[in-house]
Amino acid sequence: MNGRLLRVELKRSAAPWAGLLVLLGSLAVFFLIDGIWWRGTAGWAAQWTPMAMWTRYLLAFWWPLVVGVGAVYGLRDSRSRVAELLSTTPRPAWRRAAVPAGAMALPLAVGFGVLVLVGGVQVALGRTTYTTLGWLPISLVAALGLVAGAVFGMGVARTLPHVLTPPALVVLVLVLTNLLRPAMEGLVPAGRAPNRLVLLSPAVPEPREMLLTLSGAVHVGQTLWLLGLLATGFALLSAVTRRAKLLAIVPVLAGAALALPVLPGAPRDTYVVDKTAAALVCDGPVCVTQANRSRLPELALRSKEALSVLHDVLGDAAPHTVREDNRLRALGDDRELSDDVVLVDFDERLFADAKGEALTRALISQGLAPNCHGNNDREGSGSGDVASQSIAVSWVLHDPQLRPLTDKSADAYAQKTWADADTAWRNLMAASPDEQRSRILGLRAGAFSCAPGDPLLLLAGEASR
Repeated sequence: MNGRLLRVELKRSAAPWAGLLVLLGSLAVFFLIDGIWWRGTAGWAAQWTPMAMWTRYLLAFWWPLVVGVGAVYGLRDSRSRVAELLSTTPRPAWRRAAVPAGAMALPLAVGFGVLVLVGGVQVALGRTTYTTLGWLPISLVAALGLVAGAVFGMGVARTLPHVLTPPALVVLVLVLTNLLRPAMEGLVPAGRAPNRLVLLSPAVPEPREMLLTLSGAVHVGQTLWLLGLLATGFALLSAVTRRAKLLAIVPVLAGAALALPVLPGAPRDTYVVDKTAAALVCDGPVCVTQANRSRLPELALRSKEALSVLHDVLGDAAPHTVREDNRLRALGDDRELSDDVVLVDFDERLFADAKGEALTRALISQGLAPNCHGNNDREGSGSGDVASQSIAVSWVLHDPQLRPLTDKSADAYAQKTWADADTAWRNLMAASPDEQRSRILGLRAGAFSCAPGDPLLLLAGEASR
């Protein structure tokens, strides 16, 4: 492919707009909307693998549009009524097709690459010190998917030169992408079709766990399928005879035939745990995952204070270690609690941005009355747990008044919860020292057993859990 022709094509055609659409559209979504992608350890700016997964997530919207843009671009010769003229030139058809295909592919690859670069800068400037190349196949397959989709759209429009071809392709691919689009159910993706068909879509569900990544079989299978799609698109774009157009279907069929046996048949085999990221790094009795190693110094310092306070209150029954919770858990499931370990989850609101005294108080709260369910942006506010934990920590630290562990929410439910917490605090402090201790120990026992009931009523002395 002649570089001068490619430069002219890029300068005088609308091909660069496809790359700008992906780049600026994605940046607008990420930076102009305060979405879940800014929350927790699986946020797009938190770790390398979630960053790549979030950019893949947006392909559910961009892939159909890119196919449509490619189709519009593929209609150019027929709209200009030069298709028959170009077919009579001595230049080989594949060389003529390579220039517009390259002009479409290059901006898409560059635009998506810049998007990944912006995400990478966000991660590098964040608090993580964990670096891995495991995210690279995720992004490379996404870029391949965009290029393959655009060239396929060009080839179809070149073969079926009708004004309705681009919108029909957009609608068709959009419907198929959403039908095949996987969604996370528990810890595994699920779709409306067999898992192997679901994985033919390059889009992925929103990441919820930083320790999960796509398996190698997914990368290999999707690459084979997308290469077949790309080859078919280019073959259609350069085909001149009816026979050549029929033979152009062979690559995509071959790609599917090779990919389907490789792609995981079971949804739970789609994702694997990044064992390097999940490995524990310890400083004495305090351990965190390799992915959150940068948080270990502060956590270790504050854990010594918290464990000392817990030992003064609980004696031999106090926990002796602090560990980041690296067990995978579906949304809404109970956490696996142990009374000799303080579990830390950096997705929890208590720990997400906690430092200094706030981190010490959060650790004490998890040692005294850990929450059975998640208290994060994906699973709810947990106002009742935080209120009872705040009372327990304030009692242990002999605070003159109740000090909430987090900022109080403005919604009506949270306001009522904190009003009940104020009442429970006053009733607790009005009781005898022995009764106060009995209620705190009852709160702790109920927390570890995940027993139903209102912990504030127990602290107020109005009911037992």
